[in-house]
Amino acid sequence: MSRFEDRNWLPMAALFAALTTAPYSLIAQVSSPPPLEQTPAQAPAPSVTPSPAQPSTQPGVPSQAPAQTPNDPLAPRITVIPTVQPTPEQVGDAQAIHQHYQAAIAAYAKATDPSPALWNKMGIAYQMMFNVKDAVRCYNNSLKLDPKNAQVLNNIATVYDSQKQYGAGERYYRKALKIDPRSALILRNLGSNMFAQHKYKKGMEAYQTAQSIDPQIFEDHGGASVQNPSSVEHRGAVHYYMARTCASAGKPECAIQNLRRALNEGFTNPKKIASDGSFFALRDLPEFQQLIAAQGTSQ
Repeated sequence: MSRFEDRNWLPMAALFAALTTAPYSLIAQVSSPPPLEQTPAQAPAPSVTPSPAQPSTQPGVPSQAPAQTPNDPLAPRITVIPTVQPTPEQVGDAQAIHQHYQAAIAAYAKATDPSPALWNKMGIAYQMMFNVKDAVRCYNNSLKLDPKNAQVLNNIATVYDSQKQYGAGERYYRKALKIDPRSALILRNLGSNMFAQHKYKKGMEAYQTAQSIDPQIFEDHGGASVQNPSSVEHRGAVHYYMARTCASAGKPECAIQNLRRALNEGFTNPKKIASDGSFFALRDLPEFQQLIAAQGTSQ
């Protein structure tokens, strides 16, 4: 058994999505835009306490409170809020949030002095429309203004990965990590890149480091992402090594689920699993026994 197989990995939480089947994540800081349109609003009217009724001097006429004049300090006030015009970047962000990427690009293009962040957002919008050429152009424009932007370097790396140019993608991820070594998202992307290159040990190390920084990094982050083009073999390898991690972390359900995926994708077989010491603790579990028996019967 190799040193890699003997290694006790640190526990990792939320591993079900921590696979190269997951997309590569893009990074952008999207501001929260104000509403595109605002109408004048009326402030709540203050409570008004009427003055004590004045007695009437005429018989049979009820007493009345004095009438309020326009200058009465107790009279309700109406406040008009002026309309706020959003910037082109804010409009583009609002469109991008709703995945209207063409409209987002059109809005970003109206900015008179694009910032590095805006160029990056425009690059993401192009990439989400599978326009790789214009995406890279925008990312490079962003880097010209801010050469040490780890987020943009990560996004360029995902372009290379989407084109299966994993070596170039790895170089950009490592450039990004030199600038921001504590970015769990970039480490996660690097791990997927390593698995795509059959560098399983380095891939697991990157995944493990990412999880130690952010325990929820392998959950759905809800941001922009591009599809991972990894082959079935690569995904099977990730599931197998992730099953090892789960088993060593005392997470049998996670381990069995990932083993099932690795078996279904043809990366391993029951004999190999039975001889792997990483899974000895699972041998007495009915779910594990059923998994091995079912796979043995199907072969």
